Amino acid sequence: MSAADTVSAAPIAAVILAAGKGTRMKSDLHKVLHPIAGRPMLLHLLDSLGRANVTQRVVVVGASGEQVEAAVAGQGVAIAWQQEQLGTAHAALQAEPALAAFDGIVLVCFGDTPLLAAETVARLTARLAAPDAPAVAVLGFRPRDPAAYGRILADADGTIEKMVEYKDATTEERAVTLCNSGVTAVHSRDLWRLLHRVGNANAAGEYYLPDIVMLALAEGGRAVCVETGEDEVAGVNSRAELAAVEAGWQARRRDEAMAAGVTLLAPDTVWFAHDTVIGWDVSIGQNVVFGPGVTVADGVTIHAFCHIEGAQVASGAEIGPYARLRPGAVMEAGAKIGNFVEMKKAVLGAGAKANHLAYLGDAEIGAGANIGAGTITCNYDGFRKSRTRIGAGAFVGSNSALVAPVTIGDGAIVGAGSVITADVPADALALARGRQEQRPGWAARFRDMMRAKKGSGA
Repeated sequence: MSAADTVSAAPIAAVILAAGKGTRMKSDLHKVLHPIAGRPMLLHLLDSLGRANVTQRVVVVGASGEQVEAAVAGQGVAIAWQQEQLGTAHAALQAEPALAAFDGIVLVCFGDTPLLAAETVARLTARLAAPDAPAVAVLGFRPRDPAAYGRILADADGTIEKMVEYKDATTEERAVTLCNSGVTAVHSRDLWRLLHRVGNANAAGEYYLPDIVMLALAEGGRAVCVETGEDEVAGVNSRAELAAVEAGWQARRRDEAMAAGVTLLAPDTVWFAHDTVIGWDVSIGQNVVFGPGVTVADGVTIHAFCHIEGAQVASGAEIGPYARLRPGAVMEAGAKIGNFVEMKKAVLGAGAKANHLAYLGDAEIGAGANIGAGTITCNYDGFRKSRTRIGAGAFVGSNSALVAPVTIGDGAIVGAGSVITADVPADALALARGRQEQRPGWAARFRDMMRAKKGSGA
């Protein structure tokens, strides 16, 4: 079911709590900005909220909040500050001024829970529009290890009887397996009033967001639980949890790729970025890593131990093993790069080849050209980058250095070992190397002289 199938008729706003210090991460980077699949956690969540038709978003920040503010600049996200860390209810209340004029459903969620799906957001918010008209909808889950999660006591139909934090729960309540993710949907007309009524008479002395459920029930309202899987609401509070969430994301993405017609020879060793696009009948070998900004068309073969980032690869191309495509690399149809070839801001034309040990930076290589082993485009003079242009059908011999800016014409041949500093016309032969000399017997005389010196102790 898509988010559009279950979307609430009422407008939706989101309050994203991100004011925690994240001390367990032991990092100068704000916790919600640590990346999953090459993208900050918070931006994963904002993307899901956008696909769930959330129209207003407020991020509540505290320590290092300026980092978050900079990360969401220009995305239409409001920032609210929680100067004192007094609990989740207090944090959510800081968003009230930004949403004072909003009339609809408010979703309260967490910036360190990046995998919350748009479809789940839609199910949760749409639940408030059901005929039984609940006042509050809470997202619950059943973890393998309930640990210290808050518990939800609910009927079989999801009607909530009680919610309690683990610290305040009895032994019988702690035995309940339905846990509170903290993600909560409430009508705006009720949310702020309920938040203002939350007290802190509990074991931690904090203002708890789940207390709005008990307050709503005390007013005669109804609260319901909508369940989802544990992985979707996994929070990130440490480097280990970050790695676990990354691993889960990668596992799902690999399954999606294989279901879409991609061959992964060793699935657990392939790592995708959040925006990797892979076509039909692509084969990917062991230990291949995709950075952000990669599009791979149909029928491409990527051999083992390649790193690809910011690159466009056309149909039928072949990469690796041990190749690297850096941002701005473009491989046209049927192009091939082999082992230990690196491309950066370079276009390898249709059917062109660079099979071994080459660096192609700031270059344009025409269709059908052949780049010999050990060839380098010398694109940087210590102050600026310059381009190399190699024409269609050109042949560049092994161990050549092409000193940019320089153009090798269509069909030209560059002899092996050449250092090319001037343009080469089409169909010409260019040689730029010292003349070979041979001195018969020299090597034998040299060895005799050295042995004599060694024997005399000289």
